[in-house]
Amino acid sequence: MEIPTASHADPVVPILLALVVLTLAAVVGGQLMKWLRQPTVLGELLMGLLLGNLAYFLANPSVTVLREGDNLRKIADLALSSNLSLSQAALRLMPEGTHAQRIADILSGAKGLDYVAAYSFVDLLSRIAILVLLFLVGLETSVTEMKRVGRTAFYVAVIGVVAPMVLGIVTMRLLHPDSVLARDLFVGGILTATSVGITARVLRDLRQESRDEARVILGAAVLDDVLSLIVLAVVSGLVLTGTISIWSIGWTTARATLFLVSSFSVGIWITPWFARRLARAGIHNVKLLSGCIFAFFLAWLANEAGLATIVGAFAAGMVLNSFFDKEMEGQSLRELLSPVESLIVPLFFVWIGVQVKLETLANQDVLIAGLALTAVAIVGKVVSGLACPKGMHRLAIGVGMMPRGEVGLIFAGIGKSLGVVDDGLFSAVVILVMVTTLLAPPALRWTLSSA
Repeated sequence: MEIPTASHADPVVPILLALVVLTLAAVVGGQLMKWLRQPTVLGELLMGLLLGNLAYFLANPSVTVLREGDNLRKIADLALSSNLSLSQAALRLMPEGTHAQRIADILSGAKGLDYVAAYSFVDLLSRIAILVLLFLVGLETSVTEMKRVGRTAFYVAVIGVVAPMVLGIVTMRLLHPDSVLARDLFVGGILTATSVGITARVLRDLRQESRDEARVILGAAVLDDVLSLIVLAVVSGLVLTGTISIWSIGWTTARATLFLVSSFSVGIWITPWFARRLARAGIHNVKLLSGCIFAFFLAWLANEAGLATIVGAFAAGMVLNSFFDKEMEGQSLRELLSPVESLIVPLFFVWIGVQVKLETLANQDVLIAGLALTAVAIVGKVVSGLACPKGMHRLAIGVGMMPRGEVGLIFAGIGKSLGVVDDGLFSAVVILVMVTTLLAPPALRWTLSSA
């Protein structure tokens, strides 16, 4: 993926080939997984992983730099805020060694600024993709459905969050006794995620969505995502402040809960009134525009409240879930967002895959950590099925909670950007996500068919 040097003033030239390659990788990976009847996200991840590592081992300078991910942003920030060149900033920030020198040599060349421009655009686009993705997840989640799920789904969700987080923290403490507690907490938080989309797709493919087990799985997965978002907000706040106390945990949790409750209350009260007036305004594509504006505004508001932006995007989707399409005629907001989702969301997963450095898994400690975390990630979700009554297939419900999918990747990416998840651990977490995502569909088919 060699990025050409710009020969004229158009600043978009350095990123064109990068977008072409990433988009083609997403299409090929997604189609391959459809043929294998697996989640398309897995193919996008695999293609990104293959692209990044193959190009790295072939010494392609573009990918060698781009797979540095957030390190490249830090290098650019240091260079802009000081009198250092990109090459000098790289040597100052990165651990000493041949790899740091390799990155510095590439950035010192004529295309160094082009690589930074390509990274900046793709990275920002992937961050927008995260917001769109969580907005869509919220659109598929209604407060009414969550209430109807009942006590069983709530218990499954709570165990599905607490068990993997505790197991993840204990595992990290056993493997790395000197590890910073904030890092252990964030890894535990990553393990709490559950992918609603992957599980829902498998249930639809099997035509099992009307079973009691399916209702519990989907309801618990929705509640699990809400709880995981609160966990993410709490842990991210602790990482940023550098302090850990009952007060800070309670305040961050209360702030997250207050934001979600107030978003739902105010949004449900004022948005129908606003939507009715917009519908009569005669604005072209008013439903798509107003929906996106609301999602981005709540994402911004969440950031102002000290929470992750994805919390706001998710809340916006839940607020608009039921009444928005009723108030405005035409295609549903979900259908209108489908082309946007198809264009930019797969790029996020390919981009994540590109940043997986398989060479870091050659380290014995990293490999052991990856295997151990994968094991506890599976066990932590499977045991959540024990909260169900004896008449239900507990194993099927536990397996249905197992895939981490896009939510786990989002958490891992945030941890990497905050600096608490290094390259080795990030690669291990992404492999964990891929393994649980790959195992869940066949395992769920088998458990439901045996019920």
